[in-house]
Amino acid sequence: MKKLVSILMVFTLCLSVNAQVKTPAPSPFSKLEQKVGLTDITLEYSRPGVKGRTVFGNLVPYGKIWRTGANARTKITFSTDVVVSGQTLEAGSYSIFTVPNAKTWDVVFYNEGKTSGTPKEFDAKYVAAKATVDAHTVPFDVESFTIDINNISNDGARLEFIWEKTWVGLDFTVPTDKMVVASIEKVMNGADANDYFASAMYYLQADKDINQAKIWIDKAINMSGDKAPFWQLRQQSLIYAKAGDKKGAIAAAKKSLEKAIKAGNDDYVKMNKDSLKEWGVK
Repeated sequence: MKKLVSILMVFTLCLSVNAQVKTPAPSPFSKLEQKVGLTDITLEYSRPGVKGRTVFGNLVPYGKIWRTGANARTKITFSTDVVVSGQTLEAGSYSIFTVPNAKTWDVVFYNEGKTSGTPKEFDAKYVAAKATVDAHTVPFDVESFTIDINNISNDGARLEFIWEKTWVGLDFTVPTDKMVVASIEKVMNGADANDYFASAMYYLQADKDINQAKIWIDKAINMSGDKAPFWQLRQQSLIYAKAGDKKGAIAAAKKSLEKAIKAGNDDYVKMNKDSLKEWGVK
């Protein structure tokens, strides 16, 4: 009997240890992954709520260092170097601290390793970059603290902070053009039609040397021969037009139109017809 009681006590103890109550976190963890150009960015932070409180100037005092979220330090990771307010942040992870004020915020990228908590004051040797940006009032309430990456282009984006009625944005740039050019130079010795087409499209969209784009698109089309698809011929016509070669643009657009009609692609049929009309073809 004693042995049975002992077994039951052990079983009950195991249940009490394993049956832990799970409740929602007051400030939920959030992880954002975003590609800007060729740069991968990961943002990890916790999101406190307003919960009827006055946030800036009260819960988050003006003029004092804020961990820019709740719980663990807010962390941002860049896969390449980026530039913030003329300062280069090397590829890697940084804590984001801010010093909110009524009209401006200081945004600080801090690289104090794995140390936790909020520093009482910044140590200059750990400040990787610092920027002062304007704080704007928005005409609506934002309950949960939010950090986002918006205004995304090939060359950069904007890191945004919004909570309660305050919005702050910080622009940064990424080395996309340098990386693409290096990639193009690396593969051109053994490039195939897709490499030439991708390179031509990048030069077209990035407003780089259009004559070089023309050389590459011609190589892509010539390597594909009769199998060149209507959508590549369409881009060839646009590159020719931008390079000032209207005759070449019209010829490419007519080929694209013919193939688009055969493929039953109404969108490209319309785009080619519109371009031909624009270039004076009735």
